[in-house]
Amino acid sequence: MINENQEYRNPANTLLSVLLGVLVGGLAGAVTMLLLAPQSGRDTRIQIQKKGVELRDRTNEIVKDAVSQVRTSANRITVGGREKAKELLHQGQELVVEQLEHVSEAAQAGKKAIQNSGS
Repeated sequence: MINENQEYRNPANTLLSVLLGVLVGGLAGAVTMLLLAPQSGRDTRIQIQKKGVELRDRTNEIVKDAVSQVRTSANRITVGGREKAKELLHQGQELVVEQLEHVSEAAQAGKKAIQNSGS
């Protein structure tokens, strides 16, 4: 329950404020780091380029791993679906055979009934 002296704070606004603070703080830190770096701008650019290449390579590996996992899961689902379809087909064929046997038995019973009524 909220007292008269307390304000209601929306959790989404609080989270947004925290994220905004982290973003602004991170940017301020990055700019400060670049301005106060003990190396030349050329060296800093080379270092940023190398880190960018490393990040790109790691990202490529992560994406490759994710794609591989998705393909593996898709193949597993496909195989499972095919097996289920075969199983259902087999069950359907068994039901057809069973129903044909019932129809045949009914036809034989009808034939006997006709023969018995004619005699």
